[in-house]
Amino acid sequence: MNYSHFTKPIKIGKATLPNRIFYSPLAGCSDFPFRKMSAKYKPGLQYCEMVKMDALVRNDENTFRILDYDQSMRPIGAQLCGSKPEYAAESARRIEDLGFDVIDLNCGCPVDKVTKDGSGSGLLKNPEKIGAIIRKMVEAVSIPVTIKIRAGWDDDSIVVEEITKIAEEAGAYAIAVHARTREQGYHGPARWDFITRAVKARNNILVIGNGDLFSPEAASDMIQATGCDALLVSRGIMGNPWIAEDIFHYFNGESPKKRTFLDRKEALLEHLDFAANYYESKKAAIEMRKVGCWYIKDAGGARAFRGLVTKAESVEEMRKLIEEHPFTAE
Repeated sequence: MNYSHFTKPIKIGKATLPNRIFYSPLAGCSDFPFRKMSAKYKPGLQYCEMVKMDALVRNDENTFRILDYDQSMRPIGAQLCGSKPEYAAESARRIEDLGFDVIDLNCGCPVDKVTKDGSGSGLLKNPEKIGAIIRKMVEAVSIPVTIKIRAGWDDDSIVVEEITKIAEEAGAYAIAVHARTREQGYHGPARWDFITRAVKARNNILVIGNGDLFSPEAASDMIQATGCDALLVSRGIMGNPWIAEDIFHYFNGESPKKRTFLDRKEALLEHLDFAANYYESKKAAIEMRKVGCWYIKDAGGARAFRGLVTKAESVEEMRKLIEEHPFTAE
């Protein structure tokens, strides 16, 4: 099937996005260097890591640091996390004042430290509160408000249809459905039928499919299976910042570029340069420990490399390890 329209512009509220392949906010991963690298491959939208509404309203310095971006990353989205409607309007206004193109409400994060106060996927237990928060955000800003959810807290409380309708009525322009429950975490295959259920429940809100998008073929299969309007790639970006470009080629009937382990090594060095230009040397090296493992996971010598990079204490040390380690194709 031809999905070339996914490579063309789409309008969400007053925002015109260049295509329908979006990159998720990834807590602890999608920092400034990560997004600099991703921007090279032209996703239709990418997000900063999620931030807490109350921290933003308190003017927390670290929270504003998470929201750093530059013009190469546009269109750029911010994702808010919180369970208190009284913070929704002010935090949304602050995001708009920072120049973001889109604001997203996180109703999907499954980790205990987020859900314990009812935030993230904890909000799935209170759909009406989700509606109240979105409504306050929509009333406060002119940029489009979207929402990301999981299908439900567990298999006994699937709320995907209900929240799709509530979000639409509250004024959200799009809903991204991670096709797992909170109880699943990231275990087991994504259940794309949850996305289909959102598509069938909506009137006008755009439905964005999310879950197990690790290849262009999976992207095509998701669209065919669900009828979703756009795609949100999450873990599939890690070590593969070019996945949007690969999907574009595939959807246009072209073969995606074959990337060798040497290509991946060069990309890793480029990512290191972005980190070195953003963080001080030791911090950059620490952040690159995990990043390095993403890029070379399928190369021969990867296990030995992982053991070495955990000890790197500077950009220079990290660069030397990457350049001199004897990777081989597997």
